[in-house]
Amino acid sequence: MKQSKAQTPFKTPLVVVVGEILFDIIRGEKHLGGAPFNFAFHMQHLGFGVRFVSRIGRDENGREMMEQLKTLDFPVADIQMDPEYPTGTVTVTLDPDGTPQFDIAAPVAYDHIEFMENIHAPRLNAADCLYYGTLSQRRSHGHAQIQQFLAHMPASRICFYDINLRPNGYTKPAILESLARTTILKLNEDELGVCGQMLALAMEGDDLVRQLMAQFDISQVILTRGADGSVLYTKDQQIKSPPAKVRHMADSVGAGDAFAAMFSACTLTGRPPEQAIGAASAFSARICEIAGAIPESADVYIPFRKMLYAQTD
Repeated sequence: MKQSKAQTPFKTPLVVVVGEILFDIIRGEKHLGGAPFNFAFHMQHLGFGVRFVSRIGRDENGREMMEQLKTLDFPVADIQMDPEYPTGTVTVTLDPDGTPQFDIAAPVAYDHIEFMENIHAPRLNAADCLYYGTLSQRRSHGHAQIQQFLAHMPASRICFYDINLRPNGYTKPAILESLARTTILKLNEDELGVCGQMLALAMEGDDLVRQLMAQFDISQVILTRGADGSVLYTKDQQIKSPPAKVRHMADSVGAGDAFAAMFSACTLTGRPPEQAIGAASAFSARICEIAGAIPESADVYIPFRKMLYAQTD
């Protein structure tokens, strides 16, 4: 039987993503990665318009990366080429339980992303959501440029900050200035503790989350808690979500990025918070069942697209 095409009662949202793209080197093999790229890839395959702003080197890794992206039909128009700095790489070592440890090269091309007002300001003005992180702000140039993207994002739109703190990959000014522009914040318990220490706040857990929300006027906070699931904080709710079952664990590389993408997708399509965090957990678990952060088959996205674009009463 021929299936009818899913109908969407809304215009296709546009998401601008700014930050790193790199090669994760896992067991000697190269995999496209970087939290912003993973997020952008998922959003594109979930049916959203995506403009991905990053920077790679004019080197062998950069040429190989562009070839792979074009093969994947991923938009490359906003990826800048750097004549001096190399394409980013991360050597990923997996613990016995599949948990990744990262050795991140520096300095690299994505540390030198350029904000170009004549190009990027109109795109931000048309965007429904801006996604950003911390790693591409670890150096002063990158920090200043990412803050320009944030400054040009209309105040009525979503700014999704996936904090993603890595060793030697963040500074206090980058975090505090990014929090000041955040609509939705995603972080884990360790990252929450870092924020508390930076602000010299003698509190933890729920109290610390609520203080961050009040101090920086953040609408929603997603706190991921590993085996204990996740908690979504809104202005007047606290929604706990258990972890979704992983049928066959491959590794957890990119699981958090998948979580962020699905939560954003649900939010942009008007799904209620309870459904958004549950779907995010389910999609994250699904990504744990594949090697690396990016599915080889688009079939992974089919049930989630059906959920997103189903008509609601």
